[in-house]
Amino acid sequence: MRRPFLVALCGALFFPLVVAAAFVSPGTPSGYVNDFAGALSAEERKTLESTLSSFHATTSKEVVVATVESLGGEEIEEYANALFREWGIGDKERNDGVLLLVAMKERKVRIEVGYGNEGALTDARSSR
Repeated sequence: MRRPFLVALCGALFFPLVVAAAFVSPGTPSGYVNDFAGALSAEERKTLESTLSSFHATTSKEVVVATVESLGGEEIEEYANALFREWGIGDKERNDGVLLLVAMKERKVRIEVGYGNEGALTDARSSR
């Protein structure tokens, strides 16, 4: 009778450590376009960086693009959320950043939106 209790207790104690260790950062952002997967040409990166920089200058809203080779077994929603928080995208007070994450191996795309932008960029609109 003690054994199931100990197994459950160990699981409860160590499960958060296993979950927390799943996210592996692709690296430090170097601007608005972070192509860790090498999916974009130099010209595409330059054009996109310029467009997103101008958008930030005129709207004060920060949109960041990240490409990664793989999510490392993590769900794209959790990965995008962890990366969004790690990089501190958007204004801290307004929480108005946007992350466009592309996972090449999994062929998945996710738009992570800060709460300050959820009225303008809803989940339904993002999924389209």
